[in-house]
Amino acid sequence: MWNDFKKFIARGNVVDLGVAVIMGAAFGAIVTSLVNDVVMPPIGLILGHVDFKDLFLAMDGKTYASLAAAKNAGAPVLAYGNFLNTIVNFLIIAAVVFLLVRQVSKLQRQPAPAPAAPTTKDCPFCCTAIPTPAKRCPNCTSQL
Repeated sequence: MWNDFKKFIARGNVVDLGVAVIMGAAFGAIVTSLVNDVVMPPIGLILGHVDFKDLFLAMDGKTYASLAAAKNAGAPVLAYGNFLNTIVNFLIIAAVVFLLVRQVSKLQRQPAPAPAAPTTKDCPFCCTAIPTPAKRCPNCTSQL
């Protein structure tokens, strides 16, 4: 069993998958920072100095100064601002993955189509092109 496991781990696909997972996690952190620190602040500024991370709805009907204050009070909250950040995060990752897959598919060479089977052959006696299934040459009447 140990040898089978070593063979499984040493296969190229497993190593490639491991590298992809690690790179995906690192890329996710970069995109999260991009959304939270670069994309959403200008959008919040345009919408009237709104910080999307602090948008919430207290479910107990009380008013709280901030999301942190509501959580400290133990109030149930819908933190829809974080949800909006996560949606933007997902859309950016989906767009990048789409563009990456599109470029990789363009880089992969398509196999050349197989040459079509010949439909004619040359008569060995008169060298005239005749259909492949012919049994007799129509020009010199030689039997093939």
